[in-house]
Amino acid sequence: MDNQSLLQFFDREATLVAPALLGSTLLVNGVGGLIVETEAYHPQDPASHSFRGPTPRNAAMFGPPARVYVYRSYGIHWCINFVCSHASAVLIRAIEPTEGIETMRERRGVEDIRQLCSGPGKLCEAMGVTRDLDGHALALPPFSFTPNPDPPKIAIGPRIGITKAVEKPWRFGVADSPFLSRKFARE
Repeated sequence: MDNQSLLQFFDREATLVAPALLGSTLLVNGVGGLIVETEAYHPQDPASHSFRGPTPRNAAMFGPPARVYVYRSYGIHWCINFVCSHASAVLIRAIEPTEGIETMRERRGVEDIRQLCSGPGKLCEAMGVTRDLDGHALALPPFSFTPNPDPPKIAIGPRIGITKAVEKPWRFGVADSPFLSRKFARE
């Protein structure tokens, strides 16, 4: 995907981009896989880091779309988000590993492929994502992003791991994927 197409893809509200990302491929230095779980965050959403306006920590969210916003969660885990239009972003919650699996196992100290990237902190550790990548364009190395032209069956539910606006159904996943961070409730 060329840079202009990538910008157009991400220059939309996060609630539209988040489900469209499912099944897309994300690699960092050749390590990664298929995106299987995402969460959308909007600047008018009190759970979003952009809710209170720009700060040095969240500056990437206020930049152009198709960039990454990387932050540390609870002072422990790095988390990667894709910046969308108007300071909205999509948290990448889980990936199905397909490339660089041995590298991921070494980084995480885990053998079970289902445990390598089944959570935002896990996938960042497995893929080598740190704050150094904050603000980088998805169209440039070390990133390789390929959208999925054939969307999978999608499960939708409330976001997890937050305390504000938990009722919003802005968590999206590939239905029945064994690589999700947490299963979706059955309807």
